[in-house]
Amino acid sequence: MAQNNRDGKMSREEAGRKGGEETSRTHDREFYQEIGQKGGEETSRTHDREFYQEIGQKGGESRGNNGNQNRNDSRGSEDDGKMSREEAGRKGGEARARQRDNS
Repeated sequence: MAQNNRDGKMSREEAGRKGGEETSRTHDREFYQEIGQKGGEETSRTHDREFYQEIGQKGGESRGNNGNQNRNDSRGSEDDGKMSREEAGRKGGEARARQRDNS
């Protein structure tokens, strides 16, 4: 549990945790899907193609660097038919940017 401030008031961390817990108790999956959709639409409206390409590449790089203790690299073997995480992130960013441009 977060520590209270010296003046006995709830810390921001504790207030945020309690607020999040209450929100999860009072809202269902559809609520979170709706706010996620609204957030995605607003982000799409306010950001350009380069933004999506950058976050797609960063996401691919991040995924490629995590959890690969059993692999020598994140690309997989040449003959497994799978694209690398970096490539998937880049392609996802480019596809999202194209969707935005066509809207």
